[in-house]
Amino acid sequence: MVEEAAEGGRLEATDPADLDPLRAAVSAVVDPELRRSLGELGMVRSVALAVDGTAQVAIALTVTGCPAADRIERDVRAAALSAPGVAAAAVVLETMTQDERQAMIERVRGERANRFGPGTLTRVIAVGSGKGGVGKSTVAANLAVALHQRGLRVGVMDLDVHGFSIPGLLGIAGERPTRVDALMMPPRALLGRGGDGIPAISIGMFLDGDEPVSWRGPMLHRTVEQFLADVWFGDLDVLVVDLPPGTGDAALSFGQLVPNAEFLLVTTPQPAAAEVAVRAGALARRLGQRLLGVVENMAGLPQPDGSVLELFGSGGGDATARRLSTHDDAVEVMARIPLSVPLRAGGDAGAPIATTEPGDPAAAAFRALAAAVVAAAPSRAGRSLL
Repeated sequence: MVEEAAEGGRLEATDPADLDPLRAAVSAVVDPELRRSLGELGMVRSVALAVDGTAQVAIALTVTGCPAADRIERDVRAAALSAPGVAAAAVVLETMTQDERQAMIERVRGERANRFGPGTLTRVIAVGSGKGGVGKSTVAANLAVALHQRGLRVGVMDLDVHGFSIPGLLGIAGERPTRVDALMMPPRALLGRGGDGIPAISIGMFLDGDEPVSWRGPMLHRTVEQFLADVWFGDLDVLVVDLPPGTGDAALSFGQLVPNAEFLLVTTPQPAAAEVAVRAGALARRLGQRLLGVVENMAGLPQPDGSVLELFGSGGGDATARRLSTHDDAVEVMARIPLSVPLRAGGDAGAPIATTEPGDPAAAAFRALAAAVVAAAPSRAGRSLL
């Protein structure tokens, strides 16, 4: 049986096996949003080869008006032209049926509703704090960038529903996820390192302007569940989660759904902030999460003469770590992030400091934090990679 061309041309009446190289070439093209091959996603509808060497390929896009359509068409045409015996290529873009989309979503998701719960091979680093205003989101965003610069595949989930700021910090404010039925592909922050960038999701991507989020506990819990189940980040080495400050509903829901997360606690040198921070760390431990360590943010302003101006006092990070340490579980200060004008300016501009001022002391501190996080990874010995 010979596959029919989508339109025009006389087909080469040969064994269907002769089309295998062409089908293999176009099937290997990767969807830029789902990060899976078109063949794996079931998007290659038909391939055909005319007598004059013209390949005709029909591709079923996930949705009408797919934002990646131009790139997919370009990549499929290039792949077809690379197949033996192909002199020209015509690509027809169609749209999946509802049944095809559902089958594709099930292939992508697999059987697990929560891909980041117990058993995942992705490290989940939850960044939390006892109170707002300590720079928790700044730490989460810049840690993600520093890990990305080390070559890791990193995603960011902003669960600070009432005070979301990750889109602005990563320079993707105003961007929206692409939706395929219930599946959402988050926008990516392209930060100059190359590759696919950092995918990030936030409730702010679903709101217009200054629309407030005034939700009670059940809505917050549903949002956490939906982000964990319906957002497709692709295959990640690390997921950085920006938690809301304190010990409220969203933090509690996340802890219950992802007890395997590692908790990174942010505080300032001010003793008053440290006292509150201890409660957030205690909740994480009660939920079964591993206390990764403490980050002391705003740890002094370096002066031209080499001294440090301690605007917010000193000792808060050490006090927090000491109070959270137990006989069996010592908690340490993993990094001290100095006050930095470029760090603040980069956050306002959506340009993380590691990409704009890599020589700044704050950028160096985030690189050191990323190195410490990598070094503290739990062993995978004996764990199945399937």
